[in-house]
Amino acid sequence: MLTRPVRPGKFPPMTDVTTDAAATRLRRSPLAERHTALGAKFAPFGGWEMPLEYAGGGVLREHTAVRTAVGVFDVSHLGKVRVTGPGAADFVNACLSNDLGRIGPGRAQYTLCCDEATGGVVDDIIAYLYADDHVFLIPNAANTAEVVGRLRAAAPPQVTVTDEHEAYAVLAVQGPRSAELLDALGLPTEHGYMSFSPATLDGVELTVCRTGYTGELGYELVVPAVDAVAVWDALFAAEPQPQACGLAARDTLRTEMGYPLHGQDLSLEITPVQARSGWAVGWDKPAFWGRGALLAEKAAGPRRTLRGLEAVERAIPRPGMAVFHGDNRVGIVTSGTFSPTRKQGIALALIDTAPALPDGAELHVDIRGRRAPMRLTRPPFTHPSVK
Repeated sequence: MLTRPVRPGKFPPMTDVTTDAAATRLRRSPLAERHTALGAKFAPFGGWEMPLEYAGGGVLREHTAVRTAVGVFDVSHLGKVRVTGPGAADFVNACLSNDLGRIGPGRAQYTLCCDEATGGVVDDIIAYLYADDHVFLIPNAANTAEVVGRLRAAAPPQVTVTDEHEAYAVLAVQGPRSAELLDALGLPTEHGYMSFSPATLDGVELTVCRTGYTGELGYELVVPAVDAVAVWDALFAAEPQPQACGLAARDTLRTEMGYPLHGQDLSLEITPVQARSGWAVGWDKPAFWGRGALLAEKAAGPRRTLRGLEAVERAIPRPGMAVFHGDNRVGIVTSGTFSPTRKQGIALALIDTAPALPDGAELHVDIRGRRAPMRLTRPPFTHPSVK
C-alpha cells in the first residue's frame, strides 16, 4: 500500500479549422463563447476546437506575457480520468511508468503510459494522488480513450476507472505574476511544485495545481465545466490583468523548455529511453507496462536519442525535416519553431547515437532543399525568470 507521506499542455503545429462535416463534430470548450468574444482564431486539436491565438498581438504577445507577466490558457481539452477503489493507487503504480511510492497524498507526478510489448509511449500523463484509493489522471486529449481502455482492461474488480473528460475545465495560469493573480482572488499559491490544493472561489469548488507546461511559475485550475465561465471571468476581472493565450504560444513556450509533446517527441515509436525521459520511469519497481522492453533497451543503449538544435543562421526547423552530419542523414526533427525569447530557430530532434556527436557539433537541417546549419545543444533553450 502507498501509505508513507512523501512528495504536469502538449501541442504540435495546428491548422485552421475547416468547415466540412468533420469539423462540426469537434468538441467545444465550455469557454468557447469567451474565446470568440476575444477574437480567437480556432483550430482543431485532439478532437476539440480550441483557440490557437487571439486578436491583438497573436503568438508573440501571448508568449511574452507568460515569460514576463501572466497568461491564461484554456486547456479544457485535456483528459480527466478518475481511478478509485481499494488499491487504486497500487493498481495505477503497476501500470504507469513513474513510482507513485515516491510521493504522498496531495502531490502530483509526471508519468508515462507505455505499451507492454514495445515500451513505446501510449501517452504522457500527470497523476494526482489523493489517497491510496483515489488517483486523478490528466492525459492528452487525443489519447484519453486509449488510456482509459487500457486501464479498464487491466483493472481488478474493486477498482473503477471513470472517464470524466467533459465534466471539468482546466485553466492554466502561467507566468512570473501568476501567484499574484491567484492571491488577488484568495486562491492558495504557497504549496510546492507538483502539488495541489482544494479551494473555493465565490462558491465554486475547484482544485489549484502547482503544475504547468511553460517552465514558468504557474498553476492549473481544475474546475467543474459548468463553472468554467465564472472562474474565467473572475481571473480576467482581477489584477494583474492576464493575457489570454492560445495553443500556439503554449507550443513555443514548451519547445523553448525542451518539454516533449506526445505524437511528436514521444509516441508508440519513440520510447522514454530514446526521448531521454527515463527520469519519469521507476526503474526499480517490480512492475509497470513496458518494463521488460525498456530495461532491455536501456541496457543495450538506444539507437537514437532526443536532442536539441539551435539555428546558426536565419532558419526555422519544422517537424519531419531531415537532419544531416556531412552527407550522412543522422536524424529527424520532431518539434521545431521560432523561439520568441531567443529570436532564432530551435528544435528537438531524434539523432542517431552512432556515431556519437557531442553538444556543439554542427549539423544541417534540410529546409525545402536548403541545408541550414544547426548546432547540437542540450535543452532548455531558455531559463525562466521564476521556477
